[in-house]
Amino acid sequence: MKLSDCVVRINQLKPYSPDAHAGTLNRRIIGQETVGAKNMEVLLGEIEPSGIAEPHFHSGTEQVIYLLEGRIEVGMRGEKEQLGPGDTAYFPPGEKHQVIVMGDQPAKMLVIYAPPLQSAEIPFEQ
Repeated sequence: MKLSDCVVRINQLKPYSPDAHAGTLNRRIIGQETVGAKNMEVLLGEIEPSGIAEPHFHSGTEQVIYLLEGRIEVGMRGEKEQLGPGDTAYFPPGEKHQVIVMGDQPAKMLVIYAPPLQSAEIPFEQ
């Protein structure tokens, strides 16, 4: 594999809105179709003010959120935590969780899935 096959240009990626999310645009940075990754997936997620990832879970996939910009509130098992830039949240497989943007600024985050969420039969379960 050449280095040029491993480099991804964010402005060349098509954004999409995932299920169970409102006001969200994702771009798949690392995945099967971008660099051929088979065991992980990395997204750049942007959620507008008042946007939300409704309570949902991923049966066989671990998820990590690394917040780049903005403020969010994450919830899991009836608990809530607020995150700012540089904070990270981990959601184990099968754990129902949600993300809500706090304030009037959009949130930008890296979202990492292992194994890739795009290979799951049912990516988002509520």
